Amino acid sequence: MHIVIPGILEKNWNTIEDKIEVIKQFSNSVHIDFIDGKFAPNTTFLDPNPFQKYSKDLFLEAHLMVENPLQYLEPLTTAGFRRFLGHIEKMSNLEEFVAKGELLGEVGLAIDSQTDIEKLNIPYQDLDCLLLMGVKAGYSGQEFIPNTLERIKKIKGQNETVLIEVDGGVNNKNIKDIKNAGADRFVATSFLFKEGDPSKNFQTLLSLTS
Repeated sequence: MHIVIPGILEKNWNTIEDKIEVIKQFSNSVHIDFIDGKFAPNTTFLDPNPFQKYSKDLFLEAHLMVENPLQYLEPLTTAGFRRFLGHIEKMSNLEEFVAKGELLGEVGLAIDSQTDIEKLNIPYQDLDCLLLMGVKAGYSGQEFIPNTLERIKKIKGQNETVLIEVDGGVNNKNIKDIKNAGADRFVATSFLFKEGDPSKNFQTLLSLTS
């Protein structure tokens, strides 16, 4: 089963809330980017608490582009987040993050587009999913890096059952190629909101993955 997940990368809560109100009209899940300015030269809204009001209507997924993502797990859980994706680049102990995340909800590891996938030195069966960046982590609206397709194929070649989520640069021109490479979930952020009707843009992506 292939799933398209709307993504939000914003600094301001009012903008986030406006987008959530739109998203919940056509999707039952949302991917929220948390960036602390240390992992990448950008910052987003970092307080998980206001999201709690949407935790009954939407499946909340947190993408942690932060230093020490482990410390975010409990506050996110309290706010109603149910899936936690932490970047290995700023993680001191992958096993500890995965073990704690499993106790609180679904857990996955994220890897930036420049990072060697061999650094994912943890059994894939311990993960609910694996997130591969299709761009350099930190900003929305970037062009998809074609080499991501080969990275997906390599991981699927190692373990065909691991769920792969791709985030960054996903649009109507490349989502079929990303799917055919072996991806299972697709995070769409700028494509949904850049122009046109977000709902129609979402349906376009869904139709291309069916």
